Amino acid sequence: MAFKRNRKTRIVATLGPASSSPEMIRKLFEAGVDVFRLNFSHGDHADHKARIDMIRALEKETGHPIGVFGDLQGPKLRLGVFKDGAIAIEAGMKIRLDLDPAPGDKNRVNLPHPEIIEALVVGADVLLDDGRVHLRVTAKGKDFVDTEVISGKKLSDRKGVNLPNVILKVSILTPKDRKDLEAAVAMGVDWIALSFVQLPEDVAEARKIVAGRAKIIIKLEKPSAIEHVERLVEMSDAVMLARGDLGVEIPAERVPAVQKHVVRVCRDKGKPVIIATQMLESMVSAPRPTRAEASDVATAIYDGTDAIMLSAETASGDYPIEAVSIMNLIAEDVEKDSLYRKIMDAAHPDPEATSSDAITAAAAWVAGTVGAAAIVNYTSSGSTTLRTARERPSVPVLCLTESLEVARRLQLSYGVYPVHTPGVDNFSDTVKEAVRLSLEHGIAQKGQRLVITAGVPFGTPGSTNTLRVAWVE
Repeated sequence: MAFKRNRKTRIVATLGPASSSPEMIRKLFEAGVDVFRLNFSHGDHADHKARIDMIRALEKETGHPIGVFGDLQGPKLRLGVFKDGAIAIEAGMKIRLDLDPAPGDKNRVNLPHPEIIEALVVGADVLLDDGRVHLRVTAKGKDFVDTEVISGKKLSDRKGVNLPNVILKVSILTPKDRKDLEAAVAMGVDWIALSFVQLPEDVAEARKIVAGRAKIIIKLEKPSAIEHVERLVEMSDAVMLARGDLGVEIPAERVPAVQKHVVRVCRDKGKPVIIATQMLESMVSAPRPTRAEASDVATAIYDGTDAIMLSAETASGDYPIEAVSIMNLIAEDVEKDSLYRKIMDAAHPDPEATSSDAITAAAAWVAGTVGAAAIVNYTSSGSTTLRTARERPSVPVLCLTESLEVARRLQLSYGVYPVHTPGVDNFSDTVKEAVRLSLEHGIAQKGQRLVITAGVPFGTPGSTNTLRVAWVE
């Protein structure tokens, strides 16, 4: 069964209570989902395993690879509780944050994170309740910090804590995350997403634990991560710009520029990038998005992102199918715009000084020049296809691979149509398979041309050195 999308931008959807039946997962897939996200902040391991089993059953039925990633919760920083559940606050008020677990009042409240007390300095900002409350540190002791309220009206139990420009000396992998990671890998996820990455050392620690059993997505949601973005992207396999927490910790006006910068860095380095958080948030309870939300989704696509993501819209919303459908329509419409093509073509990354990169860059140029129906890669590791996607070609990238795991992972990459197929022994067979599968999957029609790349000798990852233009007959 062919499931060719009429767009190159990928769609990621989060599964949850509103989308956990085989019927709903099938409908989401048919509406346009390419990759499913499992949020390990919610649900138990049995729930996630059941969803993966449903996805794999659908994959087997359709013969179409489907990507899955497990998103780890990361360290969640929260206040303690108040005697009356909440307090009223106003600018200029003094509040102590301390390690005493006793219920708080208008003068003090528990902050059960000694690592925060240790890291804070006089003058540091503390944001609570997604930035609705802003405190500033005025004094510090061994087990407390005194703060002044800069803004806010109310503070209640267990509100989240954000610390702009503060680096905590903690592992981003909590004991819960380590258990979830092992469970997710055992379930067969294709990717592990790391939350609240601060520094390159965080990625190195996680990669050692994952030990090659899955690919790694880093989530950029801390200002320190943005400061180290180039190095972090190099160390990751893919990137998610999680604009929710990031938008709390940096000024809102900076987020659009950061988004464009992150997409540019990821494209330059050939790493898939996902734009996430609140993309169609109103569709949690409404059948249509706001005009501003539609514009936000379109902007991410004009920026050149590989993928756009839905969270609560599909996990717990009232209109999961409609959310995917409208996101699919926005992507299709943007990609038809002549301005979009000009933007994609205006900023091609410089190829590396290798024959593989030279062939890959040439393939995109040749495909546009001869009006080819598609670029075809035969790949064992996926590296050639990632380099092809980096070029943002105007035609689909038909990826032929004998690795089902590689095919699933490439669902996250721009314009890629992965097909799991048996291996071939020579370039002549590659051409025959490319022609046959392009017809079978509706990628090309008879009389059209394909631009085909491969590496000779076969079976050597990263050895792309051959390009051929073939007729579809």
